[in-house]
This record gives sequence, structure tokens and C-alpha cells, in this order.
Amino acid sequence: MSYSRFLLCVLLKNKLNAKISKGDTMLYDFIIIDKTSSAPLYMQIYASIRRSVENGSLVKNTKLPSVRQLSSGLEVSKTTVSAAYEQLCVEGYIKNKPQSGYYVEAQFENAPKKSENTHSSAIAQIKRYDYDFSGKSIDDKIINIDEWKKYVKEVINTGYMLMSYGEPQGETVLRNALQKYSLGVRSVNTSAENIVVGAGTQLLLYLLCSLVGTNKTVATAKSSYIQAEFIFKTLGLDIKYFDTDSKGITISSLEKIKPDMVLINPNFIAENGMSMPVSRRLELIKWAKENDCIIIEDDYNGELRYSTHPMPCVQNYDIENTVYLGSFSKILLPSVRISYMVLPDKLLKKYRQISPYINQTASKTEQNALAKYLENRRLDAHLRKARRVYLEKSKQITDCVYKYFGSDTQIIFNETSLYISVKIKGISDYNEIRKKLDENNIAVMPEKAEINALNLSFSGISVDKIDAGIKRICDVIQQEKK
Repeated sequence: MSYSRFLLCVLLKNKLNAKISKGDTMLYDFIIIDKTSSAPLYMQIYASIRRSVENGSLVKNTKLPSVRQLSSGLEVSKTTVSAAYEQLCVEGYIKNKPQSGYYVEAQFENAPKKSENTHSSAIAQIKRYDYDFSGKSIDDKIINIDEWKKYVKEVINTGYMLMSYGEPQGETVLRNALQKYSLGVRSVNTSAENIVVGAGTQLLLYLLCSLVGTNKTVATAKSSYIQAEFIFKTLGLDIKYFDTDSKGITISSLEKIKPDMVLINPNFIAENGMSMPVSRRLELIKWAKENDCIIIEDDYNGELRYSTHPMPCVQNYDIENTVYLGSFSKILLPSVRISYMVLPDKLLKKYRQISPYINQTASKTEQNALAKYLENRRLDAHLRKARRVYLEKSKQITDCVYKYFGSDTQIIFNETSLYISVKIKGISDYNEIRKKLDENNIAVMPEKAEINALNLSFSGISVDKIDAGIKRICDVIQQEKK
């Protein structure tokens, strides 16, 4: 508040206090208005009285000035005072007793803590890393931002689309486009009716688990999607870890666990980084059918495989028990939080029962923009470019690791998830190494503490920074070994 405004407030308060009896002066001490402010006068009166009630200056059953008294004292209209009192009555701060007047109704033993509007250094800032191998971003060479903006702008300019809520299951135009896209690129065997759109894979997993039910057992790999494990734990599911061999998940370990659901990423086997062969996929499908088990296929970036042609997804061979999950976080933009889930008919029936109580979580604007992007086959060109860029970067990061850590270093390449898993000689506590790297301004992928490897994503870091980044990692680790 400026000095002139402050003087005006003081003069108004002094003038007011002079007009009222000595016994009521205390009440007016808490009502300060500034007639030069853009804030409505009734809101200033309301805020002053509310604040005084909350901090205990005005206690329960204290009588307030009448509307006439306060309007005269503050030199404002009776309507202004009445509006302030009415709002306070609605919220329960004061009460209007007929033929008696207004009284304080609420009683605060402790004043509510107010958040401060401050820009102090205490506020956590987003940390910027010199070398970012975390996988939380993508290479800006891949996406044509201006082209994506064009599609978003087209939707925004179609004003009527923005004047209503989105469809709970996802915009029909997007689900139709996703059906054609996923069939052509990943061989997903479905109709648009079985597709459910949501803001990210995590939210879709929450929804899926609500369809399957509680008190269930879910089997997953030890090095699986850690956010999925968080969801399972939050919902109280019993998490078990299946074994893997060179072909992926072992049926013998599932026999021991007897899960109700099994979460798999068929594009990556922890032992060798390869895809699960079709023979093992068919074995898994057969076992799931015989044991009434739901397969959750997390086809994370399945279309990004570039060293070989992408294999058809598991759901292509099994539409009865497999739930397919797809997303666009690394294929398009991480900020476009659109994922989709393909439900088998038996779960779709359950979804129909609860769908009236579900709201769509993904932006309607971005859904329609993505639909146009897919319909115009812009993602096809985008994928071709992404495969070229990521192929170059995968070779670069692998060569640099061997260069600085030695040719006998163990590297497992996760092609579709765009990272390499590195096991370095002489390192036993990778969790401590991750902390040290963070202290040295190097970001790596977050992992469970028990994972004995350093996972380095090449999705976001530029090619010309990979060599220096790996060298910095090597220097930090060498210091820790001393």
C-alpha cells in the first residue's frame, strides 16, 4: 500500500471512531477500507471482519455494528455493508438475530495458518542439470513444435468444442484415430469402443485396478515400471515378482505366484534387452486363460524399435484377457499427457457400469489436436525421424560408456524405453552413486534402491553432450572408489 493510501485508511478509521461510542471503538479497529483500491468495498469489509474472527480479535457472541451504523461510520452505502454481512452469514462467521442484530458466530481457538506469497530461496525450484540422463524429456530435434501448435490452434479456433465437457471415455474422434493408428503400427486388435483415454498411464492403471477389484495379487518384474508399483501398493494389492530367463517371464514362476494380474513389458527382457519371442507370448496367453489372469501389456514406446521391425503386441494374439496400454510421452511430447487403454470385453462391461461416475482427465483440446495429427499421418513422419535420431544417440552413448569404463563393462540396451542399463565393476551401492551424481549436477533415471545398475536415458540429452556427460559420470565414480 502506498503512503497516500495508508494516510487515507488512517483518516477514515479515525473519522469512523469519532462517530461511534467509546464502547464500540474496538470493533471498528478491525475494519480498514481503502476507497482508492480496485477491490470491491464490500469485500474489504468482509475480509476485515473475517480476519478478525479468525485471529481471535472478535470472539463468539460479540455484537457487530448495525448496517446503518457501519455504513454511516465508513461513509459507504447500506447495500455495501449488507453484502459484506450476508457473505459472512453464509459462511458462518456471523449470525443475524432478528430484532437484535449481527453477532459473531464462529470461534477459532487457533488462527488458520496463511500461506505466504513470497519468492524466497526457500521455495523449491526446478533443478537444471548440466547433463540430464533422467529420461524426463525428449530431444528437441525430433518434434516440430510449430506443427503441433498449428493443430492445437485449429481446435482452439473451433470455439464450440471448448464449451462442453469432454467425453468420459475419450473423444470419439480420437478413439477412432487411435484404433487405426494402433492397428497399423502395433497390430492392436480392437474397436474404438474398447479404447479408454486418460491423462497418463498411471491414471489408467488406477481405473483398471478398480475394474479388477481389491484383495488381488499382481505379478511384475523386479525392474518394472516403479510408478505402477506405487499404484499397486496404494490400492493395497499384493505385489509378487516373477522370474525371467532369456525369453522373458517364466511360466513356472507364475505357477508359484498364481496372480490375478500380471504386468509385462514384452519389448524388454532384463537379461538381454531383447523382445519376448512369440513362443513365450503364446505360453503366457495360454496360462492366463487357464488361470483367469489379466495380462497388462505396458507397450511403452513399442513403435520406437529401430534396430529391428516392431513385433505385434501381445494383445494381437489375445483379446480376451489382455489389457493394452499405450502412450505418447516419448513418441510425441512428454507434456501431452494422453495415454490409452484397450479393454477386453469382460472388463469393458464393468467399465460401462461405472462410466457414469467418471470424468475424463485428459485435455479435450489436446485430444482433438492429437486426433487431427494422427488422421493427417503426421505421427508417421515423426516416428521415422525419431527412429533415426535415437539410433544415432543409442550408438553414441554405448560407445562412450565403453570408452570411459572399459570394453568389459556390462550394458543392457532397452531400445523402446530409450535407455541403457550399465553395471560397472567395483560398484555395490548404486543408490549412493545416484545421490553423488545428483550432487554433481548429473541426472540419471530414478530406480528402486535394490536395482544394481545405473540406468542412463538418451531421450532428452543432445548428442553433442553425451560424451562429456559420460566422462563426468566416470570421474564421479572414480572419486567414490578412492
